[in-house]
Amino acid sequence: MICLLEVSILDILKTTLLYDFYGELLTDKQKEIYELFYQNDMSLTEIGAELGISRQAVRDQLKRTEKILSEYEDKLRLVERFMANKSSAGRIRKLIDELERTSELSENSLSIAEQIREAVDEITE
Repeated sequence: MICLLEVSILDILKTTLLYDFYGELLTDKQKEIYELFYQNDMSLTEIGAELGISRQAVRDQLKRTEKILSEYEDKLRLVERFMANKSSAGRIRKLIDELERTSELSENSLSIAEQIREAVDEITE
């Protein structure tokens, strides 16, 4: 059961990232249903009641929206590149930490290392 829960959480995280990158490309209705479900934690039935549509219509729209987000990612690969950049940034930070820990660096070198850290943080924000 834990394995299924982990997959579900990973799916939600992936969908959230896709929405962060491509959400503005959706219609207002698609955004509204997505946000009510994922961000407001409303059930399909609750969303249907609020919007005056059936639970099945909400589910269909939600699935269609998730498919659209995935198709944008398949074409543009923005989330994939973001995750790769984030991973590379983490490696850079570890290398800087290792350099500081294993070497006697001058004040100037320590200042440069800190500037590199800040630049890496800016890239991944």
